[in-house]
Amino acid sequence: MLGVYIHIPFCKNICNYCDFCKVYYKTGYVSRYLDSLELEIKTRYNGEDIDTIYIGGGTPSSLSLEELKRLFDIIKIFKLKDNYEFTIECNIESIDEDKLKLFKDNGVNRLSFGVESFSEDILNILGRYHDSEMIFKNIELSKKYFDNINIDLIYGVTNDIEVVKKDIDNFLKLDISHVSCYSLILEENTKLYIDKHKYIDQDIDKIMFDYINDILVKNGYNHYEISNYAKDGMISIHNKNYWLNGYYYGFGLGSVSYIDNYRISNTKNMSKYLNDDYENNREYEDKNTRKENDLILGFRLIDGIDINLFNKKYNDDLLEKDIIKTLINDNKLEIDNGYLKCNYKYIYLLNDILVNIIGSRL
Repeated sequence: MLGVYIHIPFCKNICNYCDFCKVYYKTGYVSRYLDSLELEIKTRYNGEDIDTIYIGGGTPSSLSLEELKRLFDIIKIFKLKDNYEFTIECNIESIDEDKLKLFKDNGVNRLSFGVESFSEDILNILGRYHDSEMIFKNIELSKKYFDNINIDLIYGVTNDIEVVKKDIDNFLKLDISHVSCYSLILEENTKLYIDKHKYIDQDIDKIMFDYINDILVKNGYNHYEISNYAKDGMISIHNKNYWLNGYYYGFGLGSVSYIDNYRISNTKNMSKYLNDDYENNREYEDKNTRKENDLILGFRLIDGIDINLFNKKYNDDLLEKDIIKTLINDNKLEIDNGYLKCNYKYIYLLNDILVNIIGSRL
């Protein structure tokens, strides 16, 4: 499988929690950025068949119709397989029917909305500019054109479990195919971090995690990755490729590629990028690094890691690793139908388990 990620860094507003590579939207910059993006793609793309495209940001939907048309013209260079997945990220307040039609006409078949919450208080804390009424209105509008829609939700902004219950209840009312639920992370250089916003109590965070999981699973959503839930057949194929440590191109400011065992990071400096100086770092990953990444990423999937596939890939025996034996003996990992996975009752503590794996003798 081979994916393509395209980064559009422009935002009309900068959210209080976001540490992604972004800049304020300026018309002149967009035109120059798209010029550089086109040159980068033409320079680096080798003509392979592509399984997935994901346009992220930033806020891709902040671009004007003409700017989006230019972006889609650039993207036509990619050779897409017949059963491709093509996702674009959107903000609720920057979507309208003309943009939805344009997306549909240019092969997009999946939308991902940064909703974060239905609560006005939480949205204010996060620095978002939509409201609950706008969410329902624009998701309903989007359903006229797309049947594969994700929303992101952030929980743990405050200790109030009732906010989480209302958010999940409102999500279910949307009747869409996918949701990604993330506990708030306070990243350096974000407004929340600078303002010394505090993490909630971990026990309460665990209660929220369990509540989200219980309600979504009871309502027909498959918990397939630690933060992601989907109706049958509606998982994010692009993101699953990341978790399987598959190859993908990353184009645009601050993007990352993983091609032929090279991890390639683009510059986050807009001036350099606009001067066609794209690449910041290129590092070859040796066998041990690849094995470690396969485990770290693969255990995020609820089904876990295909043991036979792993062993064939590395000419090795996963179950003979001392750290794996220890974690199995501790009931933190388990074998199920040929897969090695995290015991579900420990899934909330997955990061602690991964810390034990990182740096061990693999």
